[in-house]
Amino acid sequence: MKLFSILIFLFLTTSMCTPPKQGKITRKTLLDVSFPQRNVSLIKIVEVELPVGQKAPIHQHPCPVLGQIISGTCLMEVEGEESRVLQAGEAFYEPAGRPIIHFDNLSEEEPLKFVAYYLTNGERNLIEMLEVKKR
Repeated sequence: MKLFSILIFLFLTTSMCTPPKQGKITRKTLLDVSFPQRNVSLIKIVEVELPVGQKAPIHQHPCPVLGQIISGTCLMEVEGEESRVLQAGEAFYEPAGRPIIHFDNLSEEEPLKFVAYYLTNGERNLIEMLEVKKR
């Protein structure tokens, strides 16, 4: 009887100490980007929020910019490329020195929030507003 009680005790204490099963870790590629080789001495990470319906002015960056939409819906167009609509969770790339024609909040109900990663090498002014060319 004593041996049976010890076995029950050991079973109960070891089963209570067993770590819970871990879930499977998954990875999903959000973006693959190739860009010209460059030195990167600092990565600046910025959270940006555009109000409802806000359209960013035409602009460009002196360095590559990678980012991810956190919430909202964005119309993005890099000069010379097709425009595309980005939803929460999607990633984007803005090449250095190329005008960004659209980076607009398409929603009339919620702000657009995204995180931008600037791959810098000493640049201080990370955005340059461009004048709109008259047609």
